[in-house]
Amino acid sequence: MEKSCSLLVHFDKGTPALVNEIKEALEGNDVESKIDALKKAIMLLLNGETIPQLFITIIRYVLPSEDHTVQKLLLLYLEIIDKTDSRGKVLPEMILICQNLRNNLQHPNEYIRGVTLRFLCRLNEAEIVEPLIPSILQNLEHRHPFVRRNAVLAVMSVYRLPGGDQLLVDAPEIIEKFLSSEQDHSSKRNAFLMLFNCAQDRAVNYLFTHIDRINDWGEQLQMVVLELIRKVCRANKGEKGKYIKIIISLLNAPSTAVIYECAGTLVSLSSAPTAVRAAASTYCQLLLSQSDNNVKLIVLDRLNELKASHREILVDLVMDVLRALSSPNLDIKRKTLDIVLDLITHRNVDEVVLTLKKEVVKTQGGEHEKNGEYRQMLVQAIHTCAIKFPEVASTVVHLLMDFLGDTNVASAIDVAVFVREIIETNPKLRVSIITRLLDTFYQIRASRVCACALWIIGEYCLSLSEVESGIATIKQCLGDLPFFTASEEGEGQDAQKASQPVNSTTVSSRRPVVLADGTYATQSAVLETAMSPPTLVQGSLASIGNLRSLILSGDFFLGAVVACTLTKLVLRLEEVQPSKTEVNKTTTQVLLILVSMLQLGQSSVLPQPIDNDSHERIVLCIRLLCNTGDDVRKIWLQSCRESFVKMLADKQRRETEEIKAKAQISNAQPDDLIDFYHLKSRKGMSQLELEDEVQDDLKRATGEFTKDGDDANKLNRILQLTGFSDPVYAEAFVTVHHYDIVLDVTVINRTKETLQNLCLELATMGDLKLVERPQNYTLAPESSKQIKANIKVSSTETGVIFGNIVYETSNVHDRMVAVNTVIQDEREFLDHIIKSTNMKCLTPPSALEGECGFLAANLYAKSIFGEDALVNVSIEKQADGKLSGYIRIRSKTQGIALSLGDKITLKQKGAA
Repeated sequence: MEKSCSLLVHFDKGTPALVNEIKEALEGNDVESKIDALKKAIMLLLNGETIPQLFITIIRYVLPSEDHTVQKLLLLYLEIIDKTDSRGKVLPEMILICQNLRNNLQHPNEYIRGVTLRFLCRLNEAEIVEPLIPSILQNLEHRHPFVRRNAVLAVMSVYRLPGGDQLLVDAPEIIEKFLSSEQDHSSKRNAFLMLFNCAQDRAVNYLFTHIDRINDWGEQLQMVVLELIRKVCRANKGEKGKYIKIIISLLNAPSTAVIYECAGTLVSLSSAPTAVRAAASTYCQLLLSQSDNNVKLIVLDRLNELKASHREILVDLVMDVLRALSSPNLDIKRKTLDIVLDLITHRNVDEVVLTLKKEVVKTQGGEHEKNGEYRQMLVQAIHTCAIKFPEVASTVVHLLMDFLGDTNVASAIDVAVFVREIIETNPKLRVSIITRLLDTFYQIRASRVCACALWIIGEYCLSLSEVESGIATIKQCLGDLPFFTASEEGEGQDAQKASQPVNSTTVSSRRPVVLADGTYATQSAVLETAMSPPTLVQGSLASIGNLRSLILSGDFFLGAVVACTLTKLVLRLEEVQPSKTEVNKTTTQVLLILVSMLQLGQSSVLPQPIDNDSHERIVLCIRLLCNTGDDVRKIWLQSCRESFVKMLADKQRRETEEIKAKAQISNAQPDDLIDFYHLKSRKGMSQLELEDEVQDDLKRATGEFTKDGDDANKLNRILQLTGFSDPVYAEAFVTVHHYDIVLDVTVINRTKETLQNLCLELATMGDLKLVERPQNYTLAPESSKQIKANIKVSSTETGVIFGNIVYETSNVHDRMVAVNTVIQDEREFLDHIIKSTNMKCLTPPSALEGECGFLAANLYAKSIFGEDALVNVSIEKQADGKLSGYIRIRSKTQGIALSLGDKITLKQKGAA
């Protein structure tokens, strides 16, 4: 049971304090015991207990206490007890409370007066408050500001009670006089807030009467002024011109909170370029002046919202936004780069890229532990700039190539991908990129980066010198052959194996000899050779971790890439090298390298032998080098590049489609009113108002005028809870206010039957508490119901809200079939179901690949009468090899579901 109280205390209801113990402590003279007893009583009341017998004890023994803590807890107790009976009438014993409250309002201590006035703000019973009104008004003239500011709030609370305007008829006039003479900022804020809520005309009159001193008002009062402006302008948009001048003047306020609110209010009221530019500049200043990371992220979100509707204005401020990269927080850097990349144009791309280059150079210092991740973000940003504006590629590609050997593998891979794309899209940079890549190739340490760099070398080394340099670079990084050799004693062998006799083999050799008469003959010789376990030969380049050490570590995929690259280079050498002798010599050297890699993969020196795919690729390269045809040459030297070009074109097309999809499509209604700017009277209008009128007219003409921005924000907070095809559709509108979360759930019965006992069952994880369980409802066919659920938040840590919707119905719209089959392969069983039911698999083939023992797929079909059927197959392979699981059938028509279920049950056991 939830009760209204300004105190939220955790209390374990499993160990409640006994009422008699509480009474004894309250009747005693020990102040500390009274404080503890009052706390226990309050916590019991908050947890739904009723303790009526304590009231008289508290009146007798607690009310006279002068202790401030006791008095504060007493007011909390009085706040949560029931003050009315079942008919809504005030209980007679409340008269005792009124006398005590009157005494407190006249107490010589200002703290007692202040907390009592604050307590009166939380009373909803006019009968209790009415006798206290003279004392409340008397406190408006108290010497201490703490009392005065709470007295104003008490006046506002009484005036807003049902019938309160009759109890305090002249309250607005009293508060207006008080506001004119008050000097305390908090008291003035409360007084202006009272006029704002209860007498808006008086608040507006006071604002324009003292408009010349508005910059001297305190932060709290200025915030209320901004709230008043938003409310007035929403009600009467024709008057926003004079209020915008006030907002612009408040942009120079010393309070950053006021400046932030001014910028937000300015954007919400006006779409004039001058106003939007002022707001954007204010956000940029806050972005640089504030040290709190959360504030920076919030400001970046506001700039991102401005970018969506006023991109052309944000383009001029892109360098100011980019200065936020000075923050050490990676989230701020990432969000800043995301905003800036959407604001790049031909005018500012050079400045942006120059700044990004400077940031990349800074990451080499190693001062921050996440420099590698930040460098990766910068590389991706520069990549985007270079793709959009190819003319800047030449200024950054050589700088980024220094990071191909970066220890951060992800950053190095991004650089390699960037270089690969730039060398294709910018043919003028090909020679310089290849030259630089060959010079720095030995620095690359990651296998994936080496593979990408080798592909670039194989595809874009076109001239004779480039091809020869490419082959020489790869040979140098591979080191001397062979990769392993046999020795007298294998390194790494233990003493037992070293003491055993080595294996021996007989090798026959045939060689020509010259006889005495000058003729030739063949002589056979038999040699005994001793063999010992083979050992790896570590070349001189192994210490820098390049091709040789990577291959010797067992990376035969990279070895296959090396083989393909050398093959491409040899094939191209045949086209550009006129000397066949040199071509044959190079081919022989490459073949020797490939054969050595195969021998290494098939030897016992490595813990894992070469995989089949890599073995087949290397063998294919050997065959091509031994016998090359024109068709094969075309595939290796042209088709691969053509596929890459096609991939880049598809990528560009997808990005273009995504941009178009994100663009808002707005259409003007044919009966929308359009005011002609040139026919309007401009008398008395400022330049800002004129711009605002022009922008509004343009938005109406183009259909971009949003009538209510709040509606769009509401739509963004709607969460879909169930599927569109479910019998019960549900969506929730989430409202978060301080430590309260309100879920307004709309439930729609999409069936033709009445649903009995429909209930929204919610559960929470983390520091969240469900206040009360939603009740059960009966939903008529195709009707809807609004269900509200309140959730308390006790901390800002991450929490989860989940649940389900249960109901009773006489009809079943889905059916589940248990898997019972002799088929033991998941994919084979799925294909059998598809063939048997003549359905189409909606799950993409890529999601069904692999061998994990589980398979889930969605099937769909439509009958000739237009009836839809959806089948979900979920199966698991058991330890004994059999398949288990369920097949769920969903359809709006019961007959379709039943017939499909019977068919699957009949045919799922085998191929028959």
